[in-house]
Amino acid sequence: MSGIYIHIPFCKQACHYCDFHFSTNMGKKEAMVLALIKELELRKDEFKEEVVQTIYLGGGTPSVLNTAEIDQIIEAVYSNYTVLGAPEITLEANPDDLSKEKIEELAKSPINRLSIGIQSFFEEDLKMMNRAHNSKEAEDCIVLAKNYFDNISIDLIYGIPGMNNDRWISNIEKALDYGVPHISSYALTVEPKTALKAFIDKGLIPTVDDELAEVHFHILVEKLEAAGFINYEISNFGKPGYFSRNNTAYWQGKKYLGIGPSAHSYDVIRRGWNINNNAKYIKAIAQNELPIEVEVLSKTDRYNEYIMTGLRTIWGVSLERIKTEFGQKFYAYLAQQAHKKIEDGLLYIEKDHLLVSKKGKFLSDGIAADLFLVNLS
Repeated sequence: MSGIYIHIPFCKQACHYCDFHFSTNMGKKEAMVLALIKELELRKDEFKEEVVQTIYLGGGTPSVLNTAEIDQIIEAVYSNYTVLGAPEITLEANPDDLSKEKIEELAKSPINRLSIGIQSFFEEDLKMMNRAHNSKEAEDCIVLAKNYFDNISIDLIYGIPGMNNDRWISNIEKALDYGVPHISSYALTVEPKTALKAFIDKGLIPTVDDELAEVHFHILVEKLEAAGFINYEISNFGKPGYFSRNNTAYWQGKKYLGIGPSAHSYDVIRRGWNINNNAKYIKAIAQNELPIEVEVLSKTDRYNEYIMTGLRTIWGVSLERIKTEFGQKFYAYLAQQAHKKIEDGLLYIEKDHLLVSKKGKFLSDGIAADLFLVNLS
C-alpha cells in the first residue's frame, strides 16, 4: 500500500513562520493544476505495482483551489493508478476558505477528510503569525464542517511568544469542546529566512522559549490523553479509528509519490524531490520532463531514517527488524548507543521494540540523532 502527496503551492498570504514552498501570486494556478495532472500521468509507471491507499492534497493552501480543480486532480489519480476501494483522501484547508458553500461542495467531492489549519483560537496569536483567518472564522468553520465531515483534523501551534499556559489550555479545551477526532500540534519553530526570524532579530517579537514549548507539550499530551486521544506520533493525536492513514504510512516507512513543485517522493531505497520553482516546474512538465533530483539511500541512510521515524511513534523501533534488515553491526551499535538513554529513563524496551518514554518524548528527535551512525554501510 502506498500514498500520493500532491503539493498545491499557493497561499493567500505568507504566514510569518512558514518556510514551505508557496506563492501568493495566483496567476499560474490554472497552469499549475494542468501540470500536476500531467505529472501524475508521466509518473504512473513508478507506481504500476502499487495500490494507492491515501491521497493527500497539501501545501501551501489546497483549499484555494475550486472544487472542479480538486476533482480534476483526484480524477487524474484514479485514471492513472490503482486506488484502494475506500482510500483516505485529505484536503488541507484554511478556515477563511471554508464557507458553507465551499464545505457543501467539498462534501460532494471525493474528499473524505479535512485537515484545517486553525493554529490558535486567539486573535492576538493569529495576527502575530499573519494568518489569513480570524478567531471567529476558526470556530465557525469547525461547526460547519462537522455537519458534512466525520473525519476532521485541526492544527494547533504551541510555544507562541506571549502564550501563557492558561491560553494554551484554553486552546486545547476549545478544540475538545468541538469534538474533532484528530489534532496535529507543533511547537512554533523559527526557520531561517522567515519574517518571524527577522522580527525576532530586530526585537519586535520575543524569541521562542524552548522550555515553555516543552511545558506546553506535556500539557497537550496530558489533556488529550485524558480525553481519549492516542499520541500515535509525537505531533499527532487521534481518537481510535481516526489516525491519519497518510501520516501513519509515512512514519512507518511506506512508499509515497510526491507530485508538484518541492514535493518529495520515497520508494524505500531512493528519495526524490521536485524543483521548488513554480514557473520552472510548469515549463519542465509541459516539455514532458520531470524536474526531479534523486538520491539512492545507503544502508546507513535507511537505518538513520528508520530510527528517526520509529522513535516518533507508538510503534517504536523493531529490534528484530534492525537485526534482519540492517545486520548485527547495526544492532550492536544501536544497543550500545541506547544503553545510556535507557538508564536515564528516556528510552525503554517492550516486546522487542525500542520506544521513547513519556519523559523523553519531547526530546525524541535529539535522542534519535544520538543513535544515528555515519560510518557503517
